[in-house]
Amino acid sequence: MKAEIVDITKKYRKTLCLDGVSLSMESGKCYCLLGRNGTGKTTLLSVLSGVREPDSGSFLLDGEDLLKNRKMLVDKVAYVPQSDPLIPELSAMDNLRIRYSKEEIEQSLKDGFLKELGIDEFIKTRVSRMSGGMKKRLSIGCAISGNPAVLLLDEPGAALDLICKETIRKTVSDFRKKGGIVLIATHDEEEIRLSDEHYILNGAKLRKTIFNGNISELIDEMQIP
Repeated sequence: MKAEIVDITKKYRKTLCLDGVSLSMESGKCYCLLGRNGTGKTTLLSVLSGVREPDSGSFLLDGEDLLKNRKMLVDKVAYVPQSDPLIPELSAMDNLRIRYSKEEIEQSLKDGFLKELGIDEFIKTRVSRMSGGMKKRLSIGCAISGNPAVLLLDEPGAALDLICKETIRKTVSDFRKKGGIVLIATHDEEEIRLSDEHYILNGAKLRKTIFNGNISELIDEMQIP
């Protein structure tokens, strides 16, 4: 399986946010999207998820343009934004029921991604009473219903405790082991180290960088125009 971002361009009024962004991604790998705040990382992920329309460009999965096939996009791409997409008045179970069948929930809570995320521990809790970590784990659990091929994560570990971050990282690793593709926008050091390839978005352009484990050097490179 191969996913390709091809010449994605997006303007907001007169501001060029994404300028011909391209990236080729392979099955089983995690790709890290880096850049200072406001450089367009969230915009790119929202375009790839179908939340926003690009001015031009394509998002291909095995040659099929997902941006022109809404049903396939919904089936194949899971998106977890920074702000949770959950319904606060409903419980974890009720939010899951919107996306899963009862049988799928029961099976996943037993030995699948929902169990791995620890959602069984707060399955009856209303979203409005959940901690930030619970909401993030539930958001990921909802997003990966239907066995998507691509998982888009926008700063999943932001403001979470170490245990919750580790739970999310393990879920990402297992998703990759099953052949999924992960594109993660992050400032988190451990999430950076989790990734196979690293890209910096700056000045509306995307460029690949070689990460050798030195975070200080990576920060310096992020500031290069």
